[in-house]
Amino acid sequence: MAQLPREGELAIAVVKKIMPYGAFCTLSEYGDMEAFMHVSEVAPRWIKNIHEFLSEKQKLVVKVHRVDAAKGQVDVSLKRVNEDERKRKVEGVKKETRAVKLLQVALKNSKSKKTFDALKTEITAEYGNLYDFLESVRDEGDAAFEGLDIDKALKKELEGMVVKYVKKPVTEIAKVLKITCYEPDGMHVVKTVLEGADAHYLGAGRYMLRLETEDPKAGEKEMGKRIAAIEKSMKGKDCTFSVEEAK
Repeated sequence: MAQLPREGELAIAVVKKIMPYGAFCTLSEYGDMEAFMHVSEVAPRWIKNIHEFLSEKQKLVVKVHRVDAAKGQVDVSLKRVNEDERKRKVEGVKKETRAVKLLQVALKNSKSKKTFDALKTEITAEYGNLYDFLESVRDEGDAAFEGLDIDKALKKELEGMVVKYVKKPVTEIAKVLKITCYEPDGMHVVKTVLEGADAHYLGAGRYMLRLETEDPKAGEKEMGKRIAAIEKSMKGKDCTFSVEEAK
């Protein structure tokens, strides 16, 4: 019997057949295993016409809510998936698809004798999924290969591809500065104070200060330094200054 998904797990389902009482789907991550979605699990309200919500060949993020291992039956739900879960799952699938392509190219370029299936099995046994392995190569270097049977040529190829294609996610940190200056040349004072800070005028004495970083902690520290420098430069001037989180 094929491996069954776990209850509570998110999965990608493709709608195959729609009935008045529900829909039969296939789970692409489980060898197109059949799953059933009862009409009561499609939406959080009563449904008059299921076709208003589902169409054949439609791809969905669903949640596995019941598994009968003895019968090999799987029931899934659409209404139990919130928007954050849906986005995370879609992003995870995109990353895994990308990882497959990168590993296949690395195998080809390195002329490794290892098959893709063998490499995938080895990596997923150690890391759970392929993209986590590539991120580990990016972040941990040689330590990521410990316990894996990967030859030097393939290792070198993977390291090169990770440098090019597996970037750290960029986080934006943003603060709103509220500045009012009562000096005769107040506008000039504010302009001078913010010069080089990459702050953008929002209106009514409010300015947006942004920075992008791969390290959120370091980014927050850098933002703190920038704000402190701005505040320090206004000392002795007839100005008010405050900071609030950007919405």
